Amino acid sequence: MGRFVNPGNSLFQEALNSRIYVDKTGLLEYTNRVMDTTGKFICSSRPRRFGKTMTADMLTAYYSKNCDSDSLFADLEIGNSESFRTHLNQYDVIHFDVQWCMMDAGLPEQTVSYINRNLIAELKEMYPEVPLDNEKNAYGAMSCIHEAVGAKFIVIIDEWDVLIREQAKNQKVQEEYINFLRGMFKGSEPSKFLHLAYLTGILPIKKIQTQSALNNFDEFTMLNARVFAKYVGFVEEEVKQLCAKYGRNFEEVKRWYDGYLLEEYQVYNPKAVVEVMLWNRFQSYWSETGTYETIVPLINMDFDGLKNVIIEMLAGGTTEVDVSSFQNDMVSFAGRDDVLTYLIHLGYLGYDQDRGRAFIPNEEIRQDFIKATKRRK
Repeated sequence: MGRFVNPGNSLFQEALNSRIYVDKTGLLEYTNRVMDTTGKFICSSRPRRFGKTMTADMLTAYYSKNCDSDSLFADLEIGNSESFRTHLNQYDVIHFDVQWCMMDAGLPEQTVSYINRNLIAELKEMYPEVPLDNEKNAYGAMSCIHEAVGAKFIVIIDEWDVLIREQAKNQKVQEEYINFLRGMFKGSEPSKFLHLAYLTGILPIKKIQTQSALNNFDEFTMLNARVFAKYVGFVEEEVKQLCAKYGRNFEEVKRWYDGYLLEEYQVYNPKAVVEVMLWNRFQSYWSETGTYETIVPLINMDFDGLKNVIIEMLAGGTTEVDVSSFQNDMVSFAGRDDVLTYLIHLGYLGYDQDRGRAFIPNEEIRQDFIKATKRRK
């Protein structure tokens, strides 16, 4: 097993070992169904602390060769699926976290070369019979391997959008990363060497620059979760079961952490629900991870009376929002609707897709908005 190629199932095993684990393996039935179809390119965006990494670890543990995950999944929901053992541990899986790679590379400008260098090194070890010495890009190496021995890959990228978010004004980094993504996923050649691609991050695919690179992806977002809706966070029935098990007041849990309306599901913040089950303390668990730094600059923009709109939502109101203009980046805010749409993707606002209206979803977020509005300068 490698660090990035077929890294094994230990991380998902840790999730199962945790005091609270809520079964979301039903998602695998969908990914099994779209494997080797035009629907095999998936981008799932959701807020931080909504289980993005755990889902990526689950996919890796289920699909990756060189490990035996039968005992991990057999008693979970996917274990009842006809496709369960057809796909279990059958594929070469490439899984990396762009945030971690950027840190280990040392500089954002070195991230793409770091990813390529390390992936090629591991692919050489896995396929020593395929000459890869002249390959400078991981996708080129994957193409050569497929041509030589017919192997295909599953690619799972966690925090795929971190360079889009954190290096929004660095055109060189953006262009290099976009070209990497284009080579990995766009066109007929990647379709030959990929069984499945799964990207997860906070933002949806960026419009304009990256649209031509990744417009073949099916997107599942906080604006339109579709079949992913019940896998984004905890749904109400799951929270009721946890409250019964841990002796917590369901109505209070609902008031504090419910409010994300995705399709027909009421979706709860999973991180917050787990914390309140374990410690029985009703508080904001987001303020510990950078709420002020995110919200205050956006409020201070005060596009089209944004501050007054937030005050109205704090009082229980909703506001109409046009989500179509947001460019899915951190530099192209053109008005109030763009900021509101960004806050929906971050999880600071809920969104009623049928009515096209935004709202503050629960007491946890309301408390953070109150603190943020008091601190804005």
